[in-house]
Amino acid sequence: MPLTRFGWDRDFEAQFENHAREGFAPGRVLTASRETYRLATAAGEIPAELSGRLRFAAESSSDLPAVGDWVAARIYPGDGLAVVDSVLPRRSALVRRSSGRRDEAQVLAANVDLLLVAAPLGGELRERRIERFLALAREAKVRPAVLLTKADLAVDPAADLAAARAVAGEAPVAVVSARTGAGLDALEPLLPPHRTGALLGPSGAGKSTLVNALLGERRQTTREVRDGDLRGRHATTSRELFTLASGALLVDTPGLRELALWDGAEAIAETYDEIAARAPGCRFRDCRHEGEPGCAVRAAADEGVIDPDRLAAFEKLRREDESLAQRRALGPARAERERWRRMMGGSKGPVKLR
Repeated sequence: MPLTRFGWDRDFEAQFENHAREGFAPGRVLTASRETYRLATAAGEIPAELSGRLRFAAESSSDLPAVGDWVAARIYPGDGLAVVDSVLPRRSALVRRSSGRRDEAQVLAANVDLLLVAAPLGGELRERRIERFLALAREAKVRPAVLLTKADLAVDPAADLAAARAVAGEAPVAVVSARTGAGLDALEPLLPPHRTGALLGPSGAGKSTLVNALLGERRQTTREVRDGDLRGRHATTSRELFTLASGALLVDTPGLRELALWDGAEAIAETYDEIAARAPGCRFRDCRHEGEPGCAVRAAADEGVIDPDRLAAFEKLRREDESLAQRRALGPARAERERWRRMMGGSKGPVKLR
């Protein structure tokens, strides 16, 4: 099958020249689970596993292939299997801090052009959660868009739309219903053929139902939200890259219960640009906007020029980012110890993410 269908272009082809001379074939990762993969290749879709060299060279799980990655693989047609030797440089990567206690980067999707943030209607709109996803996109230098899903359940869609636009900045906002098809045509100009989007949001946001609607067939399992509180339940259990009828590509992901940025200082400032714009007016250059005298940001919040809730969310994200940066400063030494532990037989492979 032509790889251009999956986003292959001249730039990737140029990066692949040395791999081609060594007899490797290009493939794009469609699914990834516990170091077992499914690749789209010129010979069709094929299961794949990692080479020992790649597994050992990876300093963390973020160095291993993720959904959306282009890889160099050696294909064994007789066995119906490919062995992935290396990962091509990523144009973009949506990265969060791994859930749990480990301070590791987790790549949610690679080589993405657009992040579609799914925010369900039918209950209270979570603006602060939308802001986190917007910061994730900006951290990755990926265009964001907000999808207000389940429009058929909305009580006051106009008010929700206004609230979403207030936090989205220049990112487009669309109201859609996968059940009725309303608003789905708004996605076509956002995601043209051969471009890749990633659909992220909380459990119960209707992502899998939306993917099924865009595919025109039931490919993803769906589950109803709980009647008592309209909270969602996990339906999708792994990330997968789909080719839509329009020719665009879309990564569906499991619902995220938590989202911590990995390297978010610049993205946080961009997401809360009204705060960054006021900060130069503070008396102290290193003002943290937490009660220092002469704080222009706090004064603007007291006057209602800056939303106090957004200021509180900004401060929370900044503290998380600073705390992670401090812990990551110890990372290289810790990574080297882990590398030596593997060499001495103390571990069979790199630390895996859940």
